[in-house]
Amino acid sequence: MGHSHATGERTWRVGVLFSRSGPLSITQTEHFLGTMLAIDQINHAGGLQGRKIEVVAYDPASSPDTYRSLAERLLTDDGISVIFGCSSSAERKAILPAIERRNGLLWYPSPYEGFEYSPNVIYTGPSPNQNSFPLAEYLVRHVGRRLFFVGSDYVYPRESNRIMRDLVESYDGAVVDELYVPLEASDAQLRAVLRRIDKQRPDAVFSTVVGRTARRFYRAYHGAGFDPATTPIASLTMAEGEIREIGPQLCAGHITAANYFGSLNTEANRRFVADFQAAFGADHPVSLWSASAYAQVRLFARALEAAGTLDTQRLVDAAHDQRVEVPEGTISVDGDNNHTRLTPRIGRVRADGGFEILWEAPGSVKPDPYIAISPFGARWIDLPEPAH
Repeated sequence: MGHSHATGERTWRVGVLFSRSGPLSITQTEHFLGTMLAIDQINHAGGLQGRKIEVVAYDPASSPDTYRSLAERLLTDDGISVIFGCSSSAERKAILPAIERRNGLLWYPSPYEGFEYSPNVIYTGPSPNQNSFPLAEYLVRHVGRRLFFVGSDYVYPRESNRIMRDLVESYDGAVVDELYVPLEASDAQLRAVLRRIDKQRPDAVFSTVVGRTARRFYRAYHGAGFDPATTPIASLTMAEGEIREIGPQLCAGHITAANYFGSLNTEANRRFVADFQAAFGADHPVSLWSASAYAQVRLFARALEAAGTLDTQRLVDAAHDQRVEVPEGTISVDGDNNHTRLTPRIGRVRADGGFEILWEAPGSVKPDPYIAISPFGARWIDLPEPAH
């Protein structure tokens, strides 16, 4: 799959901006592969309204500044208005001014901290009420009341932890400590965190550490002798691809809240896994990163079929009318806030690197990025006692 294909005919030209190098390369490569799989399938089936999708892809190397300049290039030199891209909030915020100024449309597939709305963004990853809410309740009710927070030092972890602290306290839990480390933390900085965890003896660690540092943290946690069976690390982002890199046996017992796990037992998901592994190798795990990127291209395709144009306003309006069956279930975009209805789930890492699903919502949940309607402390979900 090259930088662009299907040139020389009338095509739908779109931009793809995910990092295949740098500290966030594993998760963003998964975003990239999920995006390309969906586009290749659409093109293989004849395209949309008889026109193939043409991709112009760049690698911003996990740098928000590079994201900014490449987004400008796509929107100006390349004459592209639709961009699938960004993984971290720092990256999204870096390109948002250019997207809005030039009336482009960003499709953003990652979990994020909420509290944002742009008419020029379709947010297809979970907002806090779709992952943090059930996770906070699950941890306090089923793992223990004393939680230790550690995060990478940028906007997403700080905002996520602020929300999570309110939630944990509303369920009568306590945050015993809260620490931040640089995006590329040193071994000494991670050892200092582990010493603090050892001193506090929490029931669980809530980690918003991301990228290479997250993988080093999970390895160091195992190396320091912490047992996930008694003190799991809980996350909103640690998924199958990174677990494979760390070593599944080092991660078994840790917990992730997400709208998708590769182990989902549905026809649509089995087909997605088979297609993904046929395209990229049988040993390549699927995860929330590839599935969400794949799902948003499917959503875009339905909206484009309906709108018949890449005009931003008409495409957004059309997206609001679609309900699309994707590997994780049925998704739809909320016309009030451009965020997506998703099905929250909680999973525990198995020794083979997949997830045992501990809990899932009975259906998709309306996104509430401003936490306007979700009552703190209420029993948001009826969690069964987990099976041991």
